[in-house]
Amino acid sequence: MYSYEDRVRAVQLYIKLGKRPGATICQLGYPTKNSLKNWHEEYERSHDLSRGYVRSKPKYSHAQKERAVEHYLEHGRCIAFTIKAMGYPGRDSLRTWIRESRPELHARAVNRSAGSARPPALKKAAVIALCMRQDSAQAVAQELGVSRPTLYHWKNQLLGSEKPSSMKRRHKPPPSPEREELERQLESLRRDVHRLQLEHDLLKKANELIKKDTGIDLQVLSNREKTMLVDALRQQYPLPELLVALDLARSSYFYQRAQLQGAEKYVKVRHVMAEIFEGNHGCYGYRRMRAALSRQCLRLSEKVVRRLMKQEGLVVAKPKRRRYGSYLGEISPAPENLLERDFTAAAPNEKWLTDISEFQIAAGKVYLSPTIPGRAGSRESLMPN
Repeated sequence: MYSYEDRVRAVQLYIKLGKRPGATICQLGYPTKNSLKNWHEEYERSHDLSRGYVRSKPKYSHAQKERAVEHYLEHGRCIAFTIKAMGYPGRDSLRTWIRESRPELHARAVNRSAGSARPPALKKAAVIALCMRQDSAQAVAQELGVSRPTLYHWKNQLLGSEKPSSMKRRHKPPPSPEREELERQLESLRRDVHRLQLEHDLLKKANELIKKDTGIDLQVLSNREKTMLVDALRQQYPLPELLVALDLARSSYFYQRAQLQGAEKYVKVRHVMAEIFEGNHGCYGYRRMRAALSRQCLRLSEKVVRRLMKQEGLVVAKPKRRRYGSYLGEISPAPENLLERDFTAAAPNEKWLTDISEFQIAAGKVYLSPTIPGRAGSRESLMPN
């Protein structure tokens, strides 16, 4: 508390130094910055300072203090529980309020010795009630009018401070070699079962997602297909274990995963491309497909169109070229040469000349074999063209 003259001197020096609180406090050695500013505001407002010390408004009202003390008395006289329930004040403040409001409680607690406060019969009955209780220990303590620590203190005095059975140290016998060997075998069997279960789940997911045979070798799958299997089983198995089982590098997995996530933006384009391809009888290549997409305001590069068509299996069917075959058929006995290159005929219809031609049409293969009858005395008419 500062006198009237000290406060006036501080305010005048504060104004003289250009309202610099740091320089004022450094020269005088008092007060704080907030106090100096409050004094200056009061001086500016009324051109003077109050002669007497005006005490600030208390933080808690009288009703709040009484309410806190009543809660303390009605709920087992526990300071921590009262502060938690009411939300105020601190421990020291609550103790002060209790001493001011109920001085007889403090006096009785101070004058009463620890050993002669309660008769032994009451302590014994309290310990029996504690050991055979059906409610909480706090309820038993409230019923007897004591605190919970006091109740347990009486129990330790009468029964001794023994450790709970769960906290007692139990000396385990040293493990035998046979038991250790069985435990190792059991752990080995568990690892084998876990590995076989992982392989079974991988093969099952490969059959469901990628439509592969259940006996497929997982190592021949592409990195994209392996990534799909890893994503499907990440909730059941850790990522490193799945990567090792599929022989997939971590960097490859995250690269393929990013590619799969990026492919989702072309879902609409894939659907439109499939409709265009089927609507034109499967004869559109990537150039005509790109032009058709541009007409629908879907502008993509040629590389993207080619990649999407390849992924969707939109491949134009190409006619296969007939390969040359040197097979002439089975060798059979040659027919007898009756003409011996003598095409001269003595009479009509005595000798005929023919040839066989093969034609490819939409209905299949057809053959043409025209026959030219020879004329008598004409050798040239029987010669082939």
